[in-house]
Amino acid sequence: MERGQIENRLQALKGLNDDIFSTADGPMAKNTARVLLQIMKELVRAKGDYPLQLRLAHDFRMAAFGKPRIVRRLLKHYHLLEMPEEWNQITFDDHVHDANTSGRKSPTHLIMDAWIKGIRRLRVIYYHYIEPRFAAELIEAARIMEIDLRIGIEFWAAYRNSTISLIWVSRGLPDVDTFLCFLAEPHVVEFMEQGKAVLKFQEKCVLRLLSDFNEQKFDTLCRDFDIDMKRPVPEEFLRFAFPGQPSVLHLGEYIHSLAIFAMKERIKDLNQMFSMADAEEQQKIKQMVEKMDCFSAQDIISNYLRLSQHHGMPMLFDICNDIDLPDRLKINFKELLVNIEKLHHGFRITLNLGDLKPEDVLEILYESNGLVTRLEIVNLKDFILGKTDHIFSVNALQEAINDGSLLKLKRVVRQIITSVEQSDYVDKTDRLKKLVDVLHDIDALKNMYSVRPLKSRLGSDSNGRSNQTYGMGFGIVNTLTFRAKKEIQKYTRDRLILPANIKVNQRVTSFPINSMHPVLKWVMNILKRLPGLDQIMQVQKKEWVFEAFSMDMKQKGNIVTLGGIQKDIRNGLRLDLPDSEKNITEKSWNNLNTRLKNGFKVIIGFIPAFICFALTKDWWFLAYFGAFIWFGITGIRNVLQSVLGGGGLRRSSLLKWNDYISWERLTDSLLYTGFSVPLLDYVIKTVLLDKTFGINITSSPMVLYSCMALANGIYLSTHNAFRGFPKGVITGNFFRSILSIPVAVVFSSMVGGMLSFFGVAAVEAVLQKWATIISKAASDTVAGIIEGTADRFHNMGLRKRDIKKKFSDLFDTYSKLEFLFPEVEELKILEKSEELFNSRNSEVKDLARMIIINSLDLFYFWMYLPRARTVMIDMVSRLTPEEKIIFLQSQKILEHEQYISRLFVDGILGRNFSRPLSFYLTTYKNYLYSIEKIN
Repeated sequence: MERGQIENRLQALKGLNDDIFSTADGPMAKNTARVLLQIMKELVRAKGDYPLQLRLAHDFRMAAFGKPRIVRRLLKHYHLLEMPEEWNQITFDDHVHDANTSGRKSPTHLIMDAWIKGIRRLRVIYYHYIEPRFAAELIEAARIMEIDLRIGIEFWAAYRNSTISLIWVSRGLPDVDTFLCFLAEPHVVEFMEQGKAVLKFQEKCVLRLLSDFNEQKFDTLCRDFDIDMKRPVPEEFLRFAFPGQPSVLHLGEYIHSLAIFAMKERIKDLNQMFSMADAEEQQKIKQMVEKMDCFSAQDIISNYLRLSQHHGMPMLFDICNDIDLPDRLKINFKELLVNIEKLHHGFRITLNLGDLKPEDVLEILYESNGLVTRLEIVNLKDFILGKTDHIFSVNALQEAINDGSLLKLKRVVRQIITSVEQSDYVDKTDRLKKLVDVLHDIDALKNMYSVRPLKSRLGSDSNGRSNQTYGMGFGIVNTLTFRAKKEIQKYTRDRLILPANIKVNQRVTSFPINSMHPVLKWVMNILKRLPGLDQIMQVQKKEWVFEAFSMDMKQKGNIVTLGGIQKDIRNGLRLDLPDSEKNITEKSWNNLNTRLKNGFKVIIGFIPAFICFALTKDWWFLAYFGAFIWFGITGIRNVLQSVLGGGGLRRSSLLKWNDYISWERLTDSLLYTGFSVPLLDYVIKTVLLDKTFGINITSSPMVLYSCMALANGIYLSTHNAFRGFPKGVITGNFFRSILSIPVAVVFSSMVGGMLSFFGVAAVEAVLQKWATIISKAASDTVAGIIEGTADRFHNMGLRKRDIKKKFSDLFDTYSKLEFLFPEVEELKILEKSEELFNSRNSEVKDLARMIIINSLDLFYFWMYLPRARTVMIDMVSRLTPEEKIIFLQSQKILEHEQYISRLFVDGILGRNFSRPLSFYLTTYKNYLYSIEKIN
């Protein structure tokens, strides 16, 4: 993600996206995928630290199972908020930077990180111009991760002896091709060349600052830290900043990197001195190392690169008379807006408030004649620095403009005029004249925004470099999950809640399900006639919509930052001291070997079950074997529901019955079922019902089994909630116990009948002893039916996802082949597939190889994945006649044994190709025979 060419990065992101969604399982697939991506990033960063990498790999494996409790623990560990699985949250950032400006991350990496944080709308800002290749990478990466992307270009323009920041954002350029065509238009190329000249001037200014630092501040920095630092060199600095646009921020980081290298060399000497020094000298050495360790790039900028310390420096944010000043910086904002308007018919202009006051904003809005349609009401960097006094006043002006009330707008404008009259502006007279003109033409100002309202924007201005600011991303609290809201309220210091409120409403759209059995559809139509059930069995899409265009600035808002702030900045230098604490390998239950952990779970659950049966049962068989029977019921139920849910009776001959079983899930069930024995058998059945209320199998069997089922349902729901299961599972497990009541009564009657048939005396007493186990068997019988059915639908849902993706890739690839062979009759291209393999066109060969890969994937699904055969048969039956022909022809391409075998040997799956190759050669004919039958 950090290195390589653009195409390599995009291919990596696409492959990562496909793999991660295929890996993610469970009820929290989206959040699981976010955690898996984050762990993969940490694995790459931990290169060389093998114990840490091993722990991360273990976390990855545990997270991949999709267990809600583990996923939520890891989300919290990585400071990520849980997002709705519907992925309908309102999360955004209207101002971020990538590595091609002042940021640290490549466009692909930036998009990936935004998705991990849960951001759905992103606006990436460039300075003065954008290169086509950067735009192409951003747009394609955002398409892969399904992020709503806008590309903005920030311009600086003259305004009253200073500069203001205006951000142009493209509209109506939805894909890579249209955006690149726009950038290739002659007038756009000329405009962008003017932007390049501004950046060249900025580079010149930064290099002059570097030269001035070498002359005035270099020796000071070396003395302050007692280091022998290498002198900064302009050529090395430019290489350091590449591909970004050289800035003061880059210069600060470059000098910081040189200083850290010198500090590491200095610490080697301090290490030698430390052992021979006395206590006082050792303390001084520790203080010096601590000072070095906390030294940041921001300290460089604040203490050694401040413009006030370097006189005569021409900087872009101040009007200057430098002879090399570009033409773009000589024009005022009105001329710049006129030039921008000529670029493209679809665009939006955002005014970055910065240090602007309400009177400035009012004048700029009026002078822009309605071209400024957005206000960056909050820039997080400025907000953290305390530049917030003007925000509430500007927001009041924005609300007055959008309300359309002439009286309200007039009142706000008059208040601004009064404020200016009481100010000490040097140009007060001119300001008042402009504001009075606005007051006299206030109806025109109102009409400027009657059709296109003045909207708000919030940007973090994040570049991924500073540790003293919150990272990118904002979220509207109302649209997040319950647990995310709870975490925000609990850990208020970890995130910033902005004093701004955006009103949103939830909209629900229902789509009826048409693919249903006629009898079931008739039943559902009857049920929908009942009050309150009109939406039964309909797919519902939930989305959030904005109520207003502007924010309501309040002390307590509903907008929270998705990123936290790193308060403890370290360079890793203090660990080099002889007595420093080293990282100790963390040993915990979470990092325990999985098989060992599963064994402990079974033992921990078995102990209370065995003790309870041994101490409370008179009959030796129940006393010593009751726990085994209890665990056997749970284990058999879990195994059967997993096997049957995965299609075990019709499974592939390549799969064993235990391939369908999740042993982690089985051992969890055994752990919690063990603690239910003393609860149900002793506390509920014996103490509460029998001894307290006199309810037993003789007096009232129905009440006995009902109370036990209710207690079991409460216990199941409680530990399901503790384990972090979804609400649907918790509710289902509660009602499954209620459904088991009649089953328990039937079981009890059957056992009683059998005992009576064989002449056993005191049948009621025997049934009373076995009541708990009968209730358990009934509950697990119902659970096996319900959860087995749920497993079946879950597996079918996963297979639909997998096969749908493969069908989509297959048909897209075939469409590209049709485009390359316009003269060949449609649906005939794959009939002579060997011609594709031998084509001189490399693109044709690549597409043919992609068809083979997709066919091999479908082949693998059919032979190995649970419920794949059932789902594929159903999905193929729904294809159009043309799609069926393409599908069948693509699968027949597997008959080319020699070519496909060569692909395996050449490394299509890596070096370990022997088993996959053997699998292909021995089974593909049976697969093709089955495929022909379903067609």
